[in-house]
Amino acid sequence: MVNFYQYRAPAGQYDDAMIARLWRGCAETPKADGYRRHFSESVAPSLKALDGHRGAWLLSRDVDGRTEFIALTLWESVAAIESFTGPDIARSVVEPEARAVLSGADDVAVHYEVVFPGGPSRRP
Repeated sequence: MVNFYQYRAPAGQYDDAMIARLWRGCAETPKADGYRRHFSESVAPSLKALDGHRGAWLLSRDVDGRTEFIALTLWESVAAIESFTGPDIARSVVEPEARAVLSGADDVAVHYEVVFPGGPSRRP
C-alpha cells in the first residue's frame, strides 16, 4: 500500500458522519509511476481544496506486469462528493492525464458509509 496523501481535522472539528469513495484503475507497471505522480501532484491537492473532503489515499499492488490502483477518498456528505463529481456521484472522474498512463479504469466509483472511524495506529 502506498500512502501518498492523508490528513485529519483536529479532534472535535467535525461530527462522525463520513462516506468513503473507492475507485479502481490499472496501468502497465512501467507506466504506474506516471499515475502515482498524477495522483499526488494533481488529484490530491485539488481534493484537499474542496469543502467536506477529509482525506485521500492511493493503494497499489503489482500483479502480472500490471499495477492495480484503488483510490480511497473520504467525504463528510453526498453534497461534498458532488462538489467533485457533479450530480452523478457514481460516475468516475478520470482526467485525460490519468487516462494517458492507465490501461484500464472503472467507469463508476462505489461509496460506503464509514461505520468505524479509526485513526492512525501509533506504536510506543
